[in-house]
Amino acid sequence: MDIKRVTSALLGFPLVVIILTFGNKYVVDICLAIIALLSIHEYFNVIKHKCRPIRWLGYLSCLFIALIHIVPEHIPQNITNSILILIIPILMLISFLQVIITNMNTNFKDVVYTLFGILYVITSISFIALTRGLENGIAIVWYAIIAAWGTDTFAYLVGKKWGKHKFSKVSPKKSIEGCIAGVVGAVVIAIIYTLAINLIFKYEYSYLYVILITIVLSIIGQIGDFTESSIKRYVNVKDASNLIPGHGGMLDRIDSLMFIAPFAYIFFQMI
Repeated sequence: MDIKRVTSALLGFPLVVIILTFGNKYVVDICLAIIALLSIHEYFNVIKHKCRPIRWLGYLSCLFIALIHIVPEHIPQNITNSILILIIPILMLISFLQVIITNMNTNFKDVVYTLFGILYVITSISFIALTRGLENGIAIVWYAIIAAWGTDTFAYLVGKKWGKHKFSKVSPKKSIEGCIAGVVGAVVIAIIYTLAINLIFKYEYSYLYVILITIVLSIIGQIGDFTESSIKRYVNVKDASNLIPGHGGMLDRIDSLMFIAPFAYIFFQMI
């Protein structure tokens, strides 16, 4: 057993519980903005072998998460939605403005890699904040975390011991047995969690709906895991960083959660 991996999990998980459970939405947003900042920094360091990313724009974009719930109540919802929709076009405008100002010292490839990083990292993480801000968000956001980390944990444990059939060259250490175990493990944890909150908080969440959502989110999360692996393989690096002993970087730890977050937000709005 990887002692560093277990130790990091035991120290990090209680901190996540405290912040998501007891922090108000503004505290959660700021913490997620810091996570986004660390993650986009790691992403830029990974892809710097292929381009010169527009770092300042990525770092500045993290403020969006910190401010996501700081919207005056008197502003109509349609105006707020319009602003949110315009964010990506605005980022594109700023990016190509830098291309013009620098006489193509920043080029098209730099812009594409930068915008993908912002979409991949910052936009995805913002949906965790939005999910936490939903009605009963304190309880609901844990379904996304269970789907991500529950899948990772069971896939790692089962795959390491019994995994024999390799899943993809994208990530040679991952096995079909591990991927299946990850889905099953996440579903079991989600059912136990639903039973607990239904009893304690008198919720009436459907077990069937929870099972279906968790299966879908678990599969999406594993695609997210493979996505980061493909990026690292493309630039020939093992980990995004060594920030978290036994896990690699922040990006390595939340790669599946980032893919899950937007879908979780939509699914849980339907409950």
